[in-house]
Amino acid sequence: MHKSKKYVDASRRYDKQAVYQPAEAFDLVKSMSNRKFDETVEAAFRLGVDPRKADQMLRGTVSLPAGTGKDVRVAVFAAGDAAREAEEAGADVVGADDLVNRVQNEGFMDFDIAIATPDMMGQVGKLGRVLGPRGLMPNPKTGTVTADVGKAVSEFKGGKVEYRTDRHGNVHVPIGKVSFPVESLLKNYGAVLDELLRAKPASAKGRYLKGVATASTMGPGVKIAPDARVEA
Repeated sequence: MHKSKKYVDASRRYDKQAVYQPAEAFDLVKSMSNRKFDETVEAAFRLGVDPRKADQMLRGTVSLPAGTGKDVRVAVFAAGDAAREAEEAGADVVGADDLVNRVQNEGFMDFDIAIATPDMMGQVGKLGRVLGPRGLMPNPKTGTVTADVGKAVSEFKGGKVEYRTDRHGNVHVPIGKVSFPVESLLKNYGAVLDELLRAKPASAKGRYLKGVATASTMGPGVKIAPDARVEA
């Protein structure tokens, strides 16, 4: 992969092998970002879990206290009162069979989160091949299959994000934007860290939090001390 001059210049300004305290790490990530757009800042956690075992696959949601800094587009599969409730809560697109058809036949994918009422899951299930690979399939574990669609829409619009382990046992979570003050990134990082520690599978053996790193969309990775805690 060709590395841009900006990337190379940025990565020369810090020690790639050093492990930093969270505040220092976010300060570095911010200082190394010189793109023309407001990059997303992501935290990556290497966990001591075996993702091949169903009981060690982590999946859930966490609310970022400082928000995501992103305008999250929410699609809701619902009918009747639930559809009206979703619209009032600010959902970007709401529909029932008509929305299922748009996704299935017209390739409509203009959303970041999909929420469905339980009674719609029979129809939405047909979209597994389309929504599944993109991580958009509604799921009760993440609160995206719910009768309380108004609350779900408000939460995801307000800074709730999903997390899941990949096949290597890593979890990647967006924790804000480069334009965020370090304090806001720290708050969001602390919320994600607390949630992952809370969700530790009982069957996970050995060291659980093996490594943590953070980076902006186009920036180099900065290591964070895994045992560093963030005081709220």
